[in-house]
Amino acid sequence: MPIPSTMRAWRKHKGNPAPLWEEIPVPSVSPTGLLVKLLASGVCHSDQALIDVEDRPHFDDVYTLGHEGCGEIIEIGAEVTNQQFAIGTRVALLAVPGCGLATCSECARNLPQLCPDGAHHGIGQDGFFAEFVAVDQRAAVPLPDGVPPEIGAVATDAVLTAYHGIVRRAQVQSNETVFLFGLGGLGFNALQIVLNHIKARVIVSDMRREKLLAARELGVPESDIVPVDTPVSIPEFIAWRGITIDTVLEFVGKRQTFSDAQKIVRPGGKILCIGTGDRVNDLDMKNGIRKRLSFLFNYGGQKPDLEEILTLIKKRVLRPRVQTGSLKDYPTYLRRLCAGEIEDRVALVPE
Repeated sequence: MPIPSTMRAWRKHKGNPAPLWEEIPVPSVSPTGLLVKLLASGVCHSDQALIDVEDRPHFDDVYTLGHEGCGEIIEIGAEVTNQQFAIGTRVALLAVPGCGLATCSECARNLPQLCPDGAHHGIGQDGFFAEFVAVDQRAAVPLPDGVPPEIGAVATDAVLTAYHGIVRRAQVQSNETVFLFGLGGLGFNALQIVLNHIKARVIVSDMRREKLLAARELGVPESDIVPVDTPVSIPEFIAWRGITIDTVLEFVGKRQTFSDAQKIVRPGGKILCIGTGDRVNDLDMKNGIRKRLSFLFNYGGQKPDLEEILTLIKKRVLRPRVQTGSLKDYPTYLRRLCAGEIEDRVALVPE
């Protein structure tokens, strides 16, 4: 396809709290990179935080927003030798693929998502709320046939963060009983990962009846769903049912849920912290020491995780729920998402 000289993109300008819909040059492909025509870009709650935050070291004064992307390769750098990539190949895109250098403090420890020097697409540097994006080949994972671009886009964060946290960090096993706080965009994917992929028992809690109904439709028995109108606290509910909780998946992160998580998990148990409903929460040191608890945090995921996730999606083991909208309406969709007016996730499509 002919490559235009300019494109439209949602840009963040330092000092301006509102993103701007601007016409900018189409980026050039690097020797080891790919030029991708974006087909879908996911909207995330953290987009608002990224708009509000301006003081991180790697943040450019002006950059294109969007950290969940999926598109079609239209140009390939001269030094790209990976035979997976060809003109027309559809790819899901990692926002933080890492630089891959042996001298990198984080990539050398197999933590590319924490790399300080590689690209941070949509996280202070040019991202995916645009018509085109230039990425290094390390950021691209081929999209399996049959997986729609909007699903591929949200898989790169809404599924990836949950998957890496559950499978790699918490290492949840099939013989465990898991308690899951929160069935939002990431939490509902987390439920599917534990229930359909790992095949462990999950006790679920959410303040919204429709979310609990969706969990029941997914296969969670009524007895493992904490009712919205339960007259007792979460710890009392678990004690009354006589359930032993091996791992808590905290996808809410409010003071109440984090406190409850510490009370209900068994001695020697794990608490995976993903939600950030409250920026600061209290950790009961005596309880944690007495019960020898493990507190785990997670940020993003890695390329092998995304490859596994896309395979699971193709096999319909995981079924992310996504609606679509127009990229030019991004501020409206971000507002609606943050207001709880959108079920799960939304991906935006350039016109």
